[in-house]
This record gives sequence, structure tokens and C-alpha cells, in this order.
Amino acid sequence: MRDTFPLLVKTDFPAVHRDRVETVQANLGYRCNQSCTHCHVAAGPQRSEEMNWETMDLLLRYIASRGVEILDLTGGAPELNPHFRTLVVSARGRGVRVIDRCNLTILNEPGHESLAAFLAAHRVEITASLPCYLEENVDRQRGKGVFESSLAGLRKLNALGYGQPGGPTLNLVYNPGGPVLPPDQVGLEAAYRRELAARYDVVFTRLFALANMPIQRFGSQLIAKGAFRPYMNLLKSAHREENLAAVMCRSLISVDWQGYVYDCDFNQMLQLPLGASGPGHTHLADLLDRDLAGAGIRVADHCYGCTAGQGSSCGGALEGAVAV
Repeated sequence: MRDTFPLLVKTDFPAVHRDRVETVQANLGYRCNQSCTHCHVAAGPQRSEEMNWETMDLLLRYIASRGVEILDLTGGAPELNPHFRTLVVSARGRGVRVIDRCNLTILNEPGHESLAAFLAAHRVEITASLPCYLEENVDRQRGKGVFESSLAGLRKLNALGYGQPGGPTLNLVYNPGGPVLPPDQVGLEAAYRRELAARYDVVFTRLFALANMPIQRFGSQLIAKGAFRPYMNLLKSAHREENLAAVMCRSLISVDWQGYVYDCDFNQMLQLPLGASGPGHTHLADLLDRDLAGAGIRVADHCYGCTAGQGSSCGGALEGAVAV
């Protein structure tokens, strides 16, 4: 795989500093039942890296010691980690909001038939990738048959109350199929809501429109097609200074499967250490008694993907944020 790191690390992206850590996003491992073309983690069925229970216990200790409100579980398919359910039960028992970044198809995999009911029983919020409401577009990006399986997963969740009034949260995630910015999130959400209801009788809570990051699998494809530099030029030309106030790295830390900490999930994939200076990597064990508020954030050229146009974060568009 071609590495985009040398093309990204030299940057003129503005300096950013942290607020209080409200969210811990934990990557439970790179194993996945899919291999999507846009995946910035390069996850897939052959990956074997996974977080052990000792590291998960450390996550819970950090959350308790720093008053963290949200535990955001990602992967790969985080549900494939053998300790996933124990972690969810432990976190929810402490009153922590838990988000599962679910690919939907995992809900139909053998051995995971009870997963949807488990998530509903513990009021786990689901953020699920569905890059289009059209079968052809989804299967082109994520693999043949993925759309039908995703639809089956959504129907299971709807039947359990997800996306329904008063029910658990079910957010969907859109990302473009190529090197373009996502369309307006408000208009796109309205189209998703209309089309999914009319075509498939499916409902959801919110739609998040995310930009593709020029790293890992997607970045390598850009380089192979000679599209890396034009895409970076697009991101830089669409940069909006007011989006800096709401970038997710201000209130989030990303923890990898071994317990090392990064300013965001994208920096984790590029192995950019936590903070604006210093060559070494920081382990979560070193942060139990450390307040990160005011600390500098490590930036590189891919950060323009978060501030271009309406902005992009794990919670969708940033547009409308108060200027710094």
C-alpha cells in the first residue's frame, strides 16, 4: 500500500488547541467482515489486531478519572472483538453514553444474531455507514450484496425501536464515492429520509455527511489515479476558518487497540503522536491524572478534510459553528 504520510506531514494548517475531553473514541481492532474502498483504517477480514480486556479496563478507569461522557467504539467492526459486550455493559453501568460505529451487515453475520437486541437492551447509540440510498452505489463502494444486508440490519434495528420516536438513536453516515466534497448535509438528510421511507419503510434519527480522508486505502487510490494533489487542492480551497471552533479533536481523544492515544482517528492511522510537539507516543495509562485542556493538537494536511466546506467530523457537518 502506498503511504500518503510524506505528502501530508508538511502543512500550513492553522494551530488548534484542546478543550476538555468529552469523548473517548476507542478502536477495538481492525478486523471487519467488509473491505470498503473508502476505509481510512484499511480494515478487513484478514486483519487480526484487537484490543484486550486489560486495555479496555484502562479505558474505563480513564473515563471515570477524567469525567468523560461518551465512549465511541469503532474498528474495523468493533462488535467482532470478543470483549465488546462486556465493555458495553461496564460502560453503560457507569452511566456513560456508548456509541457503536456499526457497518449494519455485522448484524446478519452467523454468531451475531442477538447483537441488535443486545444493543437495544443497553440503549447503545448506533452510528451506521450507509453511503447511499441506492443499491448500485452502495455495492460499488462497499461490495456486492452489502446494500441488501445493510437494509436487513436497518429493519432489525427499526423493529427494536431504533430511529423511532423515543427509541434509541440510529444515525446514518454518508461519504462520497470519490474525491469530491459531500453535499449539503441538511438537504441530503431530507433526501435520505424521504427515499428510505418510500422505498424500504426504513427510518433513522440523523444523517451525518463525512468527507473522505486522503489516507490509507482511499489515499492510496488517489495516488494511483493521479488524483491525490487535485483532491488536496480541493480541500484547501474550501477551507473555512470558522470550522476550527468545532473540529472534533478539540473534545475527543482516539485510542488504538494497544492503548496508545492520538488526537483523532485519522492521526492514529498516520501514527502521528498526541500533541503538537514531541516524537514519542503517549499511552492512556500516562493520562489518568493529566488534564489535556489547552494542549496543542498535532495537525497535518489531511486536517483540511475536517474544515472544508460545511466541515466534517464523526458527528457530521460542522457548518454553523461559532467562529474562533
